[in-house]
Amino acid sequence: MRSNDAPNRTAAGTASVSTPAKPKISGRRHDVDWLRVLAMGTIFLFHCARPFDHDDWHVKNLVLSHGMDIFIVFTVQWIMPLFFILSGIGAFYALNHRTKGTYIRERFFRLVVPLVFGIFALAPPQVYIERISHNQFEGGFLSFLPHYFDGMYGFGGNFAWMGLHLWYIEMLFVFSLATLPLFCAVLCRKLKFFRNAASPGATLGGILLPVVPLFLMELFVNTFPDSIGIRSFGGWSPLTYLVFFITGFFIVSDGGFSRAFERYRTVWLIMGISTSVIGLVLIETGVLNGLPRSATLPIEAMLRALNSWFWLMAIIGFGRRYLSFSNRALTYLNRAVLPFYILHQTVIVIIAFFLVGWDAPVPVKYAALVALSFVVIMALYEGIVRRIGVLRFLFGMKKA
Repeated sequence: MRSNDAPNRTAAGTASVSTPAKPKISGRRHDVDWLRVLAMGTIFLFHCARPFDHDDWHVKNLVLSHGMDIFIVFTVQWIMPLFFILSGIGAFYALNHRTKGTYIRERFFRLVVPLVFGIFALAPPQVYIERISHNQFEGGFLSFLPHYFDGMYGFGGNFAWMGLHLWYIEMLFVFSLATLPLFCAVLCRKLKFFRNAASPGATLGGILLPVVPLFLMELFVNTFPDSIGIRSFGGWSPLTYLVFFITGFFIVSDGGFSRAFERYRTVWLIMGISTSVIGLVLIETGVLNGLPRSATLPIEAMLRALNSWFWLMAIIGFGRRYLSFSNRALTYLNRAVLPFYILHQTVIVIIAFFLVGWDAPVPVKYAALVALSFVVIMALYEGIVRRIGVLRFLFGMKKA
């Protein structure tokens, strides 16, 4: 992540992205790195909670927890949107010092290679555990492997074409290619528009402008929940994630957004808490149940868009204010984020499969799952993945 202006040239001396040449952003956004690490920690805790909430998952505990339901519903509102916002910010900085070809190649090796590896190496154990825990298969793992290729997962089959939890990096790669012409056009010809005094981020209306496409997208997908509005990917529609990704790129293009996020961070936090409480009350009391669906759809879409955007502004604002520093811990953790993400759900599912049979309260099991999974994931990363060149490549890491 870079900041400050300077001419941008590749090693070969050609201008990055396309002509005309654009300013190069130098420096590094350590707050974005910290937020990425903290977001990964949150999604780890989120997936450790999945065996204990009331929604279906790969493996479930016999006793389920309403408290875990609230944690899941609350976290869904902002955790994956934050991932895509941060990815959009990363795309902005990456395109400021890479050619289009370099950008695409880097995304391919960092995203597609781990995705393919995960589909064939990390997803099969999860699908196997899901099938035997749901009484859909009998037998050992080796006897299941030939059946892994029977049909497509999500459509009645087993083959996890999206890598299960790796759907994020699959979606991110598609978004990176789809938005490249738009991003290049902005960087090469229209960057000044987002940096002048009248930029969107300089006004209250401009700060809340991203709520409009989020509201429209949520309203649109709510109307078609069984097709384009499917929310099997982290609780949001893929089309809404695309809006978050593009929004991340544009908010960092306009410095007014970042300043407003930081300056009014407490306001955004209060608004995020308030809209979360309103949403929880509406769910728990069923106030909207008696209204016609045509009336509830706009209310649900607007509340969800506002709630998510308030939380995102608060998180980015507090991050910019308190996390704009680096140390050895950040350097280490930033390199470990992607391998940790690739490994984490497979490890959680395997450990949870054996743990749910324990005779212990949900909080004790959850704490044990968190501790055991973290230790195993970090042992695999530190002891094997980061030390073997082939595995570094398969996990999207750079050469040592």
